Amino acid sequence: MKRRIGILTSGGDCPGLNAAIRGVTRAAYEMFDAEIIGIHDGYRGLIEGDYHAMKRSDFSGILTLGGTILGTARTPFRNMRVIGEDKVDKVAAMKKTYKDLKLDCLVTLGGNGTHKTANLLSQEGLNVIGLPKTIDNDLYGTDFTFGFHTAMDIATEVIDRIHTTAASHGRCMVIEIMGNKAGWLTLYSGVAGGADAILIPEIPYDMKQVAKVVEQRAKSNKGFTIIAVAEGAMTTEEAKMKKKEREAKRAAEHFSSSAYVAQQLRDLVGVEARAVVPGHIQRGGSPSAYDRVLSTQFGVHAAELIRDETYGVTVALKGNTITHNRLEDIAGVPKLVPEDDQMVTIARQMGISFGSKE
Repeated sequence: MKRRIGILTSGGDCPGLNAAIRGVTRAAYEMFDAEIIGIHDGYRGLIEGDYHAMKRSDFSGILTLGGTILGTARTPFRNMRVIGEDKVDKVAAMKKTYKDLKLDCLVTLGGNGTHKTANLLSQEGLNVIGLPKTIDNDLYGTDFTFGFHTAMDIATEVIDRIHTTAASHGRCMVIEIMGNKAGWLTLYSGVAGGADAILIPEIPYDMKQVAKVVEQRAKSNKGFTIIAVAEGAMTTEEAKMKKKEREAKRAAEHFSSSAYVAQQLRDLVGVEARAVVPGHIQRGGSPSAYDRVLSTQFGVHAAELIRDETYGVTVALKGNTITHNRLEDIAGVPKLVPEDDQMVTIARQMGISFGSKE
């Protein structure tokens, strides 16, 4: 049995992509006669026919390597059926590349946007398998995505290191964690790092409630405060606005979420508040042991699906089981933090504030 497999990584980079590529390809080589075609820079490479045939040796030594050996790019799903000035029909071009390469299947590694395009191609008749990647952990149908735990470890270390300088100087430190729509990374790293307040997009916050946290700690002779805030966190007032209105307001004020909270605390409480933005550090570097294992498990299951000719699906972790979902069931369905999520409840029971009237 011979299988000719195209593989691409799309969207933002994150730790574990190379480990997942290695898992797919090494398992495929062991299970059946496999040929691997590496497609460069995500869907752009599939559109433009930018690829190369890969050898077994290409997948050696990449388990611990961050980023992606295939390169990646963002090709927004909303533009996939839009023919721009270049006059290129992107969907037709992707189908042509797939057929010209005589692929038996296409493996796509990515997050929500990647999976929406994967589902589109599946509906167009291509054999597609997805692997769930994102540090945001916001892909529906899987308990965890690969890349999330490494980013959580890094964000937690940032919070740990900020603790010492906050305590030494008696400051309020506001740490901005990645996550524009979903607050999983801020929630988990905030709990792990011992934050006093956690502000996430799903639970709009009242600035007066956040100020109360700082004031109460001061009254308790605790001379510093740690606040973990997601980049997409919003006030109760902002939550009532439309997205464009909210973005225009932030742009006019020149505030990131952390800078806004820090400034408000200076104004409301008179505390020395500083904003810290670790940024892309959170998704760079070598994957953690957990993500190396998870990426490998996902990759091997993808190879099993190829062997069994099970297509139109994406790999998932449910409980302790590696399984899969239909692309059409999960594509475009974001996994956001519910207000009654167990981790939110645990945080509140620990006395961590979400800036709302709990």
